[in-house]
Amino acid sequence: MYSPKFTINSAILRYIGKIEASKEVIENAPLVPAYEAKFRQEAIIRTVHHGTHIEGNPLDTGEVAAVLEGEKVDAKDRDVQEVLNYREVLKYIDKSQSHKESKSQRARESKFTEKDLLTIHRLTVDKVLAADKAGKYRVGQVVVKNSKTGQISFVPPKAGEVRGLVGDFLKWLNSGEALDLHPVLKAGIVHYVLAFIHPFVDGNGRASRAFATLVLFSEGYDIKKFFSLEEYFDRDAKRYYATLQSISNQKVKSLSERELTPWLTYFCQGLAEELERVKQKVQKLSLDSRLKGRTGQIMLSERQVKLVEYMETYGSISNSQWRNVLRDFSDDTILRDLKDLQKKGLIRKKGSTKGAVYILK
Repeated sequence: MYSPKFTINSAILRYIGKIEASKEVIENAPLVPAYEAKFRQEAIIRTVHHGTHIEGNPLDTGEVAAVLEGEKVDAKDRDVQEVLNYREVLKYIDKSQSHKESKSQRARESKFTEKDLLTIHRLTVDKVLAADKAGKYRVGQVVVKNSKTGQISFVPPKAGEVRGLVGDFLKWLNSGEALDLHPVLKAGIVHYVLAFIHPFVDGNGRASRAFATLVLFSEGYDIKKFFSLEEYFDRDAKRYYATLQSISNQKVKSLSERELTPWLTYFCQGLAEELERVKQKVQKLSLDSRLKGRTGQIMLSERQVKLVEYMETYGSISNSQWRNVLRDFSDDTILRDLKDLQKKGLIRKKGSTKGAVYILK
């Protein structure tokens, strides 16, 4: 059976520590539902855009958002279809996640299956590849070439080895050894191994990343679905491919002999950086934890959140100060927001109208 070879070095430990710290903040941040929905939708757009862009899709973020909203864009049919397909892959991951979470405790039952992999691939290449190649293992040899130079950078295993390699790997993925492994490391291993085996004629990168996401989410690391690891990969695609290739070019005989530490270090760094970015954004928009504990989940507008955060930071806010914080809005609008916050029992007013200041209760 396959068994991964790697060392948990100080860098990996540091990145996983940062991942856990960010996860704790994000999952417990007292965001109002409207912001949570907004964060998730933004993450979907970023994941679909960067997950396809890294493979050569030319649509920008705005065009991807438009396609997902059902709008027409001036683009090739294939490019639009790839975007729609990746959204369907994310829907499949969402649908599968809760099922796999409940399934994880059942003995003698595989949590991650060949059906998952083949379904993810079929959805990835729907109407892009011929139907007899979608969700089907390749029957011929493929090579990975540098798109600019045309040079062959990697030769995957022979087609006749694919089914056996995938089956052997899935046995490990559902084994006790894998069960004891940290989910982030497990997802990183999944990403690399499937990319190396290259089971399909096309769409291997997207399928590998999606299956790794399925593993991550199913192991309790969906982290409210606020993040996009694909964006990290795409921001420096040259490094992403070079790190994968450095492992694949090792002069060893078997998949189990490949030293994965450099790849896992890179993978953990990516998730740590992405979650740190999300954490900072969440902290900026969330209410103070003591406020949530006292009042429960309260729906506030973005303007009201800014007003409350200013009062939390500086103790109070005056007329001149709120005019500076919310310059693009009229006095009447802001005064209505402040009055609503008073009704909700979050703030109180001190002083006369012109010299009034508002403080948290």
